[in-house]
Amino acid sequence: MTRKRAKKRELRTLAAPFTVAAPPGARIRERLRLPAADAEALRLVGRHLGHHAWADLAERVRLGDVKAKDNQRAARKKALTAVSSSRWAGAMTRASEDQYQLSKRALYDERAMLRRAIRVINNRLAVPCGQRRNGVRGYPNQAERFQKQRRLQALTARLARVEQRIATGRPGIVVGGRRLAKLRHHLADSGLTEAEWRERWDAERLYLTADGESGALYGNYTITVDPADGAVTIVLPEPLRHLANSPRGRYRLACSVGFSHRREEWMDRATAHQAVRYDIVHDPARDRWYLDASWSTTPTALPTPEDLAATGTRMLAVDLNADHLAACVTDAHGNPVGGPITITTDLTGPTSRRDGRLRAAISSLICLAHEHNCAGIAIENLGFDDARSIGRETMGRGRRGKKFRRTVAGMPTAKFRERLRGMAFHAGLVVIAVDPAYTSRWGGQHWQRPLQSQTRTTVTRHHGAAVAIGRRAFGHGIRRRPGVTTHHQSDGARRATGQTVFVPRTRGTARPPRTTGTSIGGDKTCWSQSGQLALLPDLEDRSRGHRITNPVYSDSANTGQHH
Repeated sequence: MTRKRAKKRELRTLAAPFTVAAPPGARIRERLRLPAADAEALRLVGRHLGHHAWADLAERVRLGDVKAKDNQRAARKKALTAVSSSRWAGAMTRASEDQYQLSKRALYDERAMLRRAIRVINNRLAVPCGQRRNGVRGYPNQAERFQKQRRLQALTARLARVEQRIATGRPGIVVGGRRLAKLRHHLADSGLTEAEWRERWDAERLYLTADGESGALYGNYTITVDPADGAVTIVLPEPLRHLANSPRGRYRLACSVGFSHRREEWMDRATAHQAVRYDIVHDPARDRWYLDASWSTTPTALPTPEDLAATGTRMLAVDLNADHLAACVTDAHGNPVGGPITITTDLTGPTSRRDGRLRAAISSLICLAHEHNCAGIAIENLGFDDARSIGRETMGRGRRGKKFRRTVAGMPTAKFRERLRGMAFHAGLVVIAVDPAYTSRWGGQHWQRPLQSQTRTTVTRHHGAAVAIGRRAFGHGIRRRPGVTTHHQSDGARRATGQTVFVPRTRGTARPPRTTGTSIGGDKTCWSQSGQLALLPDLEDRSRGHRITNPVYSDSANTGQHH
């Protein structure tokens, strides 16, 4: 009886690598060391403006999904001007519109996620337990199938609510955060008292945001920072003008700011009277006030992956994992240069600690890129959208599957990409994003063992994935090209090369290769073919790495074994 040949699994189409755009703006922060009187004045102003700003947001949500000309912004701004000022009213109406559009996009994303999950569960429910049809596996037993039916009902009801909100154009918005609002009913579990929770809730609902205005004094008339002495003044709302301690209804803070980080850029904009936005925020946990300054930057044209490959530059390829970063330097031909690199990232603990350790890891990557003369950093374009929506159906079962899903969900893909984009841009590096499909599988298959033969440290499949990412960033295939890896001249170790340029081969009237035991002219006989040198391209001399005495990294296909 002949066995039926299994159908070959089709590979998904790979997206082309692309250059990650430069950050569209800049944001810096300075601490405000306020006396008690100034802090109380800021609380009064923030509560007053926050009350009217969030009332305006509720009115915008009530209007629903209408055209820009029908959102009644002029009428709402006129009503807010009477209780604040014209500039405060303009900032509040713009913030309401931005928040509404953001919440509407979040509804669309949630609907797409629910539809994907429902579709996957329906496909698996259509297959009997323990069977497999058309590549879809049914649930292993009736108990799990029953639980999935219950989950399907819950997802369907949730999708109906989302569809209703989209149809009416009224997204659910919780000013201060839905998580913090729910925490009010679980104070014992959170370790907070009612007074501490109330302080955090009030701090999140303060509104002290002033949009910048080009042509205004120092780029912002509502909240003005004098670049000469760092004095901060704020326009008080009309009902609070009795608190003014400066002319024209303004309140001047007793402290001053200097913005030590990126001070030159801020000074250039402030002295040229270009728009600068200011936000005053309060951290109740440490009882500190901060002033944030932000502005938009001029769009910058960055080189494409094709431009980088044409210049023959190097690239630092990075594979992001749950607890470490696996990196490797690759040249323009896709060959690894030097040994694999591992950077640990312990992303546990409070948010501030995780963010600091992530920044430290990115700083280490930037230092490595400069040390190896790399023009940029190649990463995977990870999002894990499908993993978060259908991970329960496709990423394992039981305790082990749940642990794996938590590991994937805990990887800071978006935060890592945004932090790396900004820090690399200011360091003069380009970030290339590649398709993450099959990088770990093919990198481990084709590059883990060759890399291990060149170093004494432990090489994992993640290091092989880093090489795969670097090769894909330049448009090369991941598979190592056969016929170019030769034996090392000194100790016979295999060199981890995968040359992607053209390799000349013997053709035409060239002499055929010598085989063992054959005589070729005179009385000489070839007893071994292992000493025969393979033909190599003329654009580089692969033997030069064995003639030098001082180890120097070169763009040859060498992974770091120097003699």
